[in-house]
Amino acid sequence: MRTLLILSAAAFAMRAEVHVMTLREAMALAMKQNPDLVLTRFDEIKAQQSVREARDPFYPKLVVGSGLAYSTGFPLSIEGSAPSIIRADATQALFNRERSYLVESARERARGVAIDKESKADEVAWSVASAFLDLERTGRSAGVLADQAASYDRASDSTRARVAAGRELEVEARKISARAAQARHRAASLRLDQQYQESALAVLLGFPASDRVQPAPEERRFTVPVATEEEAEQRAISSSVALRNLESKLTAAGLDRKASDAARLPRIDLVAQYGLFARFNNYDDFFRKFQRNNAQIGVSIQIPVIPSQAAIARREQADNEAARLRFQMENVRNRVSLDTRRAWLNVEAARSAQEAVRLDLEAAREQVSVLMAQFAEGRATLRQVEEGRAVEQDKWIAYLDAENNAERFTLALLRQTGDLAGAF
Repeated sequence: MRTLLILSAAAFAMRAEVHVMTLREAMALAMKQNPDLVLTRFDEIKAQQSVREARDPFYPKLVVGSGLAYSTGFPLSIEGSAPSIIRADATQALFNRERSYLVESARERARGVAIDKESKADEVAWSVASAFLDLERTGRSAGVLADQAASYDRASDSTRARVAAGRELEVEARKISARAAQARHRAASLRLDQQYQESALAVLLGFPASDRVQPAPEERRFTVPVATEEEAEQRAISSSVALRNLESKLTAAGLDRKASDAARLPRIDLVAQYGLFARFNNYDDFFRKFQRNNAQIGVSIQIPVIPSQAAIARREQADNEAARLRFQMENVRNRVSLDTRRAWLNVEAARSAQEAVRLDLEAAREQVSVLMAQFAEGRATLRQVEEGRAVEQDKWIAYLDAENNAERFTLALLRQTGDLAGAF
């Protein structure tokens, strides 16, 4: 059984593939094969075909069939046409303002679907960037904790030697050993999180869940293209995908309103018919002359006199939808403004925190240098040096967290201003 499990694990590892890439490469790949983005392309195709469907009355249609029947007495009509061996009917709308507005409405809704695709791409970019940054932080923190555990192990060895020499209490050695165990446990936990995050990022990029994505070393710097909070707010409002989507829906609602009003206008259709008649339908008995081949072409003009209740209801619905969308647009505009202000303040706070943590890290590194110099002079113990290194490694973890937060908040601000995609 154990052998079978080992072979299964080995086979799984052989199927899994590790992809090493930078954040820029991961973002480009996500835009091509992220599963959510792939699904939006199906919605886009569906919307395009809806436009084609709405235009259907303006395309010529030809139906060929038969109204074959045996007549007793006067030849009656079959589905509005005289009985015939072969019958052909052709129709095409020439003037129908109601349908024309509905076509424009369908086009506007298709444009809205394209805007939704942009929104989904922005959401995917944010998810990939967040997952990538989390993975980097987890991997770096796990490495620092492993180094910290090694420092505590060396300090533990030194302390036990001092305990054996009678210059240190046993409890101190146990404390150091406990710290080393805690560091190893935290490092192991982060390694497990790292494996899961690598697989989760692989799924975001369109790879199988068995694959893993690992960050490649790179130099990058995200910059905000605006200088003030007010500029960021205006840029966010002008580029908001949510607002553009609502504007598209409002335009479509206006076209629906025009379509309902146009239902009262005349409609003109081109009509053409052909019929191949037979004598057994008694045409000779009731008509002065029999003609086997018969055809006609002309226009059908319809002028609505009494307004349709359905058109009135559609007009009221369109007015109600337009009012709802205007209210929603104002609400979204306010929310975008507030979110941008919050994002701007978060960036400033994160940068300030990063600088404070950097100074704290430099102080810890200088302290380690001092302890090493004192150790060389015999004025400090190895335990003090290793404990100083462990403290420095804690500062490193804090700095990595601050750096990650600064990048994350900068990307969040870029997402608000519509510049996230251009940052990679």
